[in-house]
Amino acid sequence: MKATAIKKIRAYEILDSRGNPTIRTQVELSDGSIGVASVPSGASTGVHEALELRDGGLRYGGRGVLKAVRNVNKILEKELSGFDASFQRKLDERMIDLDGTKNKKKLGANAILSVSLATARACAVSKKMPLYRYIRSTYRLREKGWRLPVPTMNIINGGRHADNNLTCQEFMIVPIHRKFSERVRMGSQIFHSLSAILSKKGFSTGVGDEGGYSPELANNDQAIKFIIQAIEASKFVPGKNVFIAFDVAASEIYRKGNYYFLSNKQASRPDKMIRLLGEWLNKYPIISIEDPLAEDDWENWKLFTKKYGKKVAVVGDDLFVTNTERIQKGIDEKVGNAVLIKLNQIGTLSETIDAIYLAKKNNYKVSISHRSGETSDTFIADLSVAVNAEFIKSGSLSRSERVEKYNRLMEIEREIGH
Repeated sequence: MKATAIKKIRAYEILDSRGNPTIRTQVELSDGSIGVASVPSGASTGVHEALELRDGGLRYGGRGVLKAVRNVNKILEKELSGFDASFQRKLDERMIDLDGTKNKKKLGANAILSVSLATARACAVSKKMPLYRYIRSTYRLREKGWRLPVPTMNIINGGRHADNNLTCQEFMIVPIHRKFSERVRMGSQIFHSLSAILSKKGFSTGVGDEGGYSPELANNDQAIKFIIQAIEASKFVPGKNVFIAFDVAASEIYRKGNYYFLSNKQASRPDKMIRLLGEWLNKYPIISIEDPLAEDDWENWKLFTKKYGKKVAVVGDDLFVTNTERIQKGIDEKVGNAVLIKLNQIGTLSETIDAIYLAKKNNYKVSISHRSGETSDTFIADLSVAVNAEFIKSGSLSRSERVEKYNRLMEIEREIGH
């Protein structure tokens, strides 16, 4: 039997960073190599995402994943036993065929993804390669050299990620420096400066789902102003070596053709929403804006991109959901100019790679992203380096499930000698 033949697959239920169940899977190859992967879960999820299989019922409030675990242990292990794991794309295609549905609702995207990622890790171990090198090698990615991504660090949480009145979901800083470790240092200093400013002003410094502060502020603009103060207090220059980015998560504030961006009670028509965001772009040193409009509001996405696409990265998350069909539609209709990549939106590593390279081929920037319900798994760090992604979105400078991604990237930076 070949060294990389699958010998054993075993899944089990663990907890994510929000205390909700998720799935972790271990794949063992015939040579004894083992790969383990844990799958995250989103709070702000697009309706077009692949299905995350949950149990329903009373256990864990219906959020248990024992069905997904059983599908791995009873179905996928049986079907994949002896399969040569070094053929990652064929393995992923086999699981997609076994599921047989468009959105992976039979086996669950979480079940399939856990096996896909754990298998890639096991093969990397077998071939004695770091994961980022193995991904580049096994997919024959034609990238020149190694580039560490620029982090977009979520330091104030709002929307679905925090229990406050901020309608914008993520307020991020984007530190620019040649070295990744210096980007992390800059972000950390700004994060702690922001804590001091909020505390001095009498605001809470408790954190939200992604490790950013979640104070009860007057409005979105006040959050931006505090961030700019924190950048300056850390002796950096807004718009020169530190920029600002946002995830509006507009699908979450969209109801019956209106956007509730100014407040949860104040409706804005799409033209006003575009105008309000345009005022931000003119007023603040913004480098990136994610999901400025709702996931199926294609016409207004097109208008927004035409107006501001040359000024900032216009990032599609719920719009594209790491799906090549939706990304291709965006390309055809000139919608957005950057793609947020989330492995669990689509459900296999191979489909994720396809989404990334469709975007790159058409000059869309790529940002590899975590989810709000995270684990300590650092797969996205290696993936971002394997594909030379422009950005990584991993959360704030607190909570270990966020910081682990930054620590892994600094480790890779040392390995490749940057």
